[in-house]
Amino acid sequence: MTSKSGPSRSARTTTAPKGAQPWGIRPAGVEDAAACAEIYAHYVRTTAVTFETEPPDAAQMARRIESARERYVWLVLEEEGRVAGYAYAGAFNPREAYRFTCEVSVYLAPDQRGSGRGRALYEALLPALRERGLRRAIALVAQPNPASDRLHASFGFTPVGTFTKVGWKLGAWHDVAWSELDMAPEDDDIREPPPLR
Repeated sequence: MTSKSGPSRSARTTTAPKGAQPWGIRPAGVEDAAACAEIYAHYVRTTAVTFETEPPDAAQMARRIESARERYVWLVLEEEGRVAGYAYAGAFNPREAYRFTCEVSVYLAPDQRGSGRGRALYEALLPALRERGLRRAIALVAQPNPASDRLHASFGFTPVGTFTKVGWKLGAWHDVAWSELDMAPEDDDIREPPPLR
């Protein structure tokens, strides 16, 4: 399957600076679903980073990738033929008035955490979302997660509040901190995102 609309200018591939270990960031396809599912399964099973409790299989992940690519963006970071991380956006709320707002997430293979790959993925994701007409990115970060808090703050996400004890996972209650990023603060023009199908 291929995305009906697919990313346009967001389809660029980026590479690491000269001298760095080779890697690239590109739009995800359904062929990346198994690798993304494997990465995500680690977080589902062993952390409270996500509140899902059953890891999706490759078929479910393929459907998520296709759905995200219809209106938003899903990117993978590939290194030496291996998907080592991914970042994507999805609907913040399905009601149509929220169509300029999206929720963003990034996941890395466990051995890639702290490597700068998450930053690289967001550096590619956020401009691609703006190119598609998205105006505001929302991040929901289960607490505690200081690394994710720092990452979002470094991109200018502003905290807007915390819901306390809203998720029970791994034998404990977890808060969720919300933050937002205005991706077009100097631009009041409205450019409609692709319509929902």
